[in-house]
Amino acid sequence: MTTPDPYHHPALEPPEAYDDDDDLDLNELDPASSSYTAPSRTQRQSYDFGARIPLQNLRRFGGRRRPRDQDAEDLEALVDGDEREERKTEPSDDDAPLLTNGGVRRSSPPGLSEFGASRKRRGIWSFLPFVKHTGPIALSPNAQEEPEDDHDPSTTRTIAVGNKQAAKYPANAVSNAKYSPWSFLPRTLFNEFKFFFNLYFLLVALSQIIPALRIGYLSTYVAPLAFVLAITLGKEAYDDIERRKRDREANSEAYKVLKFEERAADFGAEGGGSKKRKIKSLSERKRGKRRRVSLEEDDDSRLTDAEREEQETEGLDTPSATVTEVVKPSRDLRVGDVVVLGKDQRIPADLVILKSFSTESAPAPTYDSGYAEEEGESDTTLVDMGVNALPSDTTLKAEAAEGLTLDDKTTTDDPSGGGEAFIRTDQLDGETDWKLRLASPLAQTLPTSEYSRLRFTAGKPDKRVNGFIGTIELEPKTTTTSHNNSTMKSSPLTIDNTAWANTVLASSTTIHAVVVYTGPQTRAALSTSASRSKTGLLENEINSLTKILCLLTAALSIGLVVLENIESAADLAGTYNPKDKRWYVAFMRFLILFSTIVPISLRVNLDMGKSVYAWFIQRDKGIQGTVVRTSTIPEELGRIEYLLTDKTGTLTRNEMELKKVHVGTVGYAGEAMEEVGGYVRQTFEASSLSEEEEGDGEGEGALWMPSRGLGALSSATRTRREIGTRVFNLVLALAVCHNVTPTVEEDASGNATTAYQASSPDEIAIVQWTEAVGLRLAHRDRRSITLQSATDGRTVVKVEILNIFPFTSDSKRMGVVARFCRNARSSRAECGDGDIVFFQKGADTVMSGIVAANDWLDEETGNMAREGLRTLVIGRKPLSREAYAAFTTAYTTASLTLANRDAALARVIKTHLEKDLELLGVTGVEDKLQPNVKPSLELLRNAGLKIWMLTGDKVETARCVAISSKLVSRGQAIHTIAGLTKKEAALDALGPLLHPQHTTTAGGGGGGGGGGGGGPALLIDGQSLALYLTYHKETFITTAVRLPAVIACRCSPTQKADLALLIRSWTGKRVACIGDGGNDVSMIQAADVGVGIVGKEGRQASLAADFSITQFAHLTKLLVWHGRNSYKRSSKLALFVMHRGLIAAVAQAVFSVASKGEPVALYRDWLLVGYATVYTMAPVFSLALDRDVDEGLANLYPELYRELTLGKSLSYKTFFAWVGISLYQGLVIQLGSQVLVPGSSWANAPPTPEHPDPMARAGVRRMISLSYSALIVNELLMVACEITTWHPLMIASLVGTAAAYVGSVPFLGGYFDLRFLLEYGFWWRFVGLVAASVGPVWIAKAMGRRWRPSGWRKVRGV
Repeated sequence: MTTPDPYHHPALEPPEAYDDDDDLDLNELDPASSSYTAPSRTQRQSYDFGARIPLQNLRRFGGRRRPRDQDAEDLEALVDGDEREERKTEPSDDDAPLLTNGGVRRSSPPGLSEFGASRKRRGIWSFLPFVKHTGPIALSPNAQEEPEDDHDPSTTRTIAVGNKQAAKYPANAVSNAKYSPWSFLPRTLFNEFKFFFNLYFLLVALSQIIPALRIGYLSTYVAPLAFVLAITLGKEAYDDIERRKRDREANSEAYKVLKFEERAADFGAEGGGSKKRKIKSLSERKRGKRRRVSLEEDDDSRLTDAEREEQETEGLDTPSATVTEVVKPSRDLRVGDVVVLGKDQRIPADLVILKSFSTESAPAPTYDSGYAEEEGESDTTLVDMGVNALPSDTTLKAEAAEGLTLDDKTTTDDPSGGGEAFIRTDQLDGETDWKLRLASPLAQTLPTSEYSRLRFTAGKPDKRVNGFIGTIELEPKTTTTSHNNSTMKSSPLTIDNTAWANTVLASSTTIHAVVVYTGPQTRAALSTSASRSKTGLLENEINSLTKILCLLTAALSIGLVVLENIESAADLAGTYNPKDKRWYVAFMRFLILFSTIVPISLRVNLDMGKSVYAWFIQRDKGIQGTVVRTSTIPEELGRIEYLLTDKTGTLTRNEMELKKVHVGTVGYAGEAMEEVGGYVRQTFEASSLSEEEEGDGEGEGALWMPSRGLGALSSATRTRREIGTRVFNLVLALAVCHNVTPTVEEDASGNATTAYQASSPDEIAIVQWTEAVGLRLAHRDRRSITLQSATDGRTVVKVEILNIFPFTSDSKRMGVVARFCRNARSSRAECGDGDIVFFQKGADTVMSGIVAANDWLDEETGNMAREGLRTLVIGRKPLSREAYAAFTTAYTTASLTLANRDAALARVIKTHLEKDLELLGVTGVEDKLQPNVKPSLELLRNAGLKIWMLTGDKVETARCVAISSKLVSRGQAIHTIAGLTKKEAALDALGPLLHPQHTTTAGGGGGGGGGGGGGPALLIDGQSLALYLTYHKETFITTAVRLPAVIACRCSPTQKADLALLIRSWTGKRVACIGDGGNDVSMIQAADVGVGIVGKEGRQASLAADFSITQFAHLTKLLVWHGRNSYKRSSKLALFVMHRGLIAAVAQAVFSVASKGEPVALYRDWLLVGYATVYTMAPVFSLALDRDVDEGLANLYPELYRELTLGKSLSYKTFFAWVGISLYQGLVIQLGSQVLVPGSSWANAPPTPEHPDPMARAGVRRMISLSYSALIVNELLMVACEITTWHPLMIASLVGTAAAYVGSVPFLGGYFDLRFLLEYGFWWRFVGLVAASVGPVWIAKAMGRRWRPSGWRKVRGV
């Protein structure tokens, strides 16, 4: 019996084909049986034996029987299979499928599952809205869906592939939002009112509800607070909405998913509910001529034989499910979904790989094009890899059948044909090497239609990215018979079978993978800390200063209450006694009167200023693409003292290039590489092998072998021949000793190009270099390598790989034993007499003891290391057949040992191979840096930042990048701590750094130096770092924060975040973190300022960061220029706003003292509101446009940034200086007004029962006119004195505000004596008061600038 095609889809029949009076309801026959799929009219026929009806159920259930001849027709398909092939081409009138949608079958409604249901009810159900009318029983997808229970994340999970899960798992959605709809108001209001001054404003506003405490209009106090809250909450809402938009983009990324529609026969016996089907009457008129079973046979015997054959064949060759391919957004992926992924696609969730196959050599599947018509358009070219995959050998099939572990080998010439795939994990763990991943052997050869039989058991969600334990089980195919002797197969799953979220499929393969963990339960999400609302240091400083102002307010209020009680022994006029007022009421009224000391407009100005700074940053053409995602902390950019940076994708591009080679007597770099290519071309000239070909009888196709010499180089001079031999042998060794596989890809124009895939970008860089000098890698599989001449495309070298010893972090080297083939057409068996050579490459620290004695290796590797190049030492050793046979025997023996097998194998390799290798040369590979990284790091160090590089990469890689990027200066010592396992040895390893001379930096500045200081840099690995953070945290962090540079490698995402938090808490300094990958998100969110770079592989870091940039070099401008301006402007703005409130409060205090302690407001209603808004706000806010130096000077003198970190712009010293200025000017303006204006004193205008409000007296109104006008002009002139660099908007705001005040004076008749303003007496008093208040202050500032200039004034010369 031939294997049926699992993707056959019968052609749909016209509706009338279903209209048969003899149709029976399945539940009238056998509720446990399954539906029958009729044969198709097409050439290919589906043999769904599992869908046949056990006709004995007719008697059991008493169903209506049909004539014998029609029963015989039903049996014909069972007992007469020999006729089926003849009937394939016969037309059929009643071969429509029972169900549409590729055989989708779902649970029947309860009403249809009752035994003995009338067939008339079928007609009723067919009219219901949830029933598809294209078929008789296609029910709603939601029919009988049971509610899912939430899965306990602390337990293991069992996953049914392609089916609905028993438990409910979280959605696969990425969320960087800070708030939810129901937490927005509580959290934002808490964040606002946790600051003292906001709480103070709230209490003042609420106090105006009490009539006894009300002063002026209620809106005077409530409206400003509401305005501030509206701006702050609006800004937070806008920022969070933008985050949600970006999250929506990531969550909407489309992925192909395989949809499985179970056939009724496969799961009907597993409790999946009763299945409903229709038995078609097969009349001779509709079916045509059919062979009939002899009616003379005994009925019981005939049925027994039919059932026996049915039991033997039922379901064995029928696919378990039909498969269609649908497209889902990332957020809709669910646990158990099978995702189809191609090259360079981001992994959307934590997956287990089921199958991997090459996209280059796999033929397109052939199937009925109408298969998925009911699902809409579907790309099904990748659906079936069970029958259309690359051919696999019987060994792999046997492994799959037995559930054995899939070895790291291939079954075809393409490595991906055996279930291999490479992924990039740099966005998860920071490691640049590609990781090899293997499909489960149990699923690799399994047809796609059988995926639904797979079950997974996985552990609870875990944030360990390098560990996974699980099992995969293949359930036996379920049939309607109970005589199924198949057993369940199972296989273990490890980290090698997984692909975590935010990694990228790097190889030219397509994989089928099942979703195991989604959303917040993925490794990437668990390694990411929750986003928090960040508060700037400036906010905390202002909060502290407002507490001082509040204490000052309370002190003034208490003093005036005491004064009032002393002066109120008797009414001034003898008719009015103020003792009827309680002292605490007076105290509260004074607090409200002096509330301008803590001005509510401070929040308005600061928040609006932050929006302006964000606008400047995003519109800066010098750092195009920069996005401000958190607009509440731009001032923090000017206070950074520690910078924690990722390496891969942040400092480097992760693009390797071989820059230099050295062969002992001569080195090659740059243009000199052309000479290397010349040596290679001469060796492989077409005529160079002719003499050997004739001698060996090889003829055309002869290949180069070590024993055949060097072709045209043999006739060169001795010196050139020796150098050429060394160079060629080095190139050949590099072209053979690697794990690179060439793949053919199409570029943007559709042309075929060769690309390379490997676990390390270093390997790819070396192979690309060998191609550039003339030796191209043409083919690679697990047993052979073919090399071509890059000039003419001829095959020149072919080797058989006898053994390969992969690179490990412990061995730090890799080796290959290769046998050279004589002819390009030679098979593996014919290469048996070729030359055998052992090639090896590795780190100089291990290779120096393996290669033969020499006098140049240490010197050259040291020179390359100082240039920041990653060095590799290459050697070779020719092996005789006897020597290789001896090695093979010893190696085989060692591989069979049970105890210390790895050590035994290493000893054999060392004894037989790794001894006195011929040193061929040294290579230097450069990890290309991001543009302008070197000058950027130098500038940041000069600005006083201490830079820590945290990476998940290897120790050697981190060291090279630290040197090449100038993070560590030339000649600076690097103290390395790696591999610590005992806490007792930790302090000894840290000992050399504890000496005081190592923790100071040259060139001044105490601890503010950079990497160029005299102290050493620290290089530490993740294992040792974990030991210190666990047992010696205090000693380690105390030492590390004083070092000029720290390099931490093999760091997990959690360790990066822990270091950021530790530095913040221990030093109290501002910490910035910058990265580009998903593994940097935790670090970015833990920092005071998080900066994300839009990386090649994703935008996870960019989305989670406070500021997003496109390259590392933009960070310098962000900090040195925009950070400086933001901090300086906000500091000046905050001080001036507090000065504006203080001076008004001092005037109020002077007036209250003059009024015998009466809590009467000096400036009421509009005067108070207008003072803080219309008459001063624009000029004061224009200070947000001021700058002390231009961008060129800021970059030329990065030392100016150090002054910002000291916090001198907003300190207690500057604060109390402004308090003194406010006190002086307030006294001058108010006291002078009261002295210069007759009749303004309280004695001349006492309250009386007839005139209780003394503010209505003419003398008081004149005094207020003079005082208020002088106050407004004083503030405008003080703004002008504070401006360093004039901007057109500043001039416009000053002139416009002055004009607005003059224009509004005629409307202030309720407060002013307008006639007094036109008199000469007003103007000389006005000019005198303004000169007395502003003049001395301006003179004092000028003298301070001359005698004690700040750093920025020195560089500007002003």
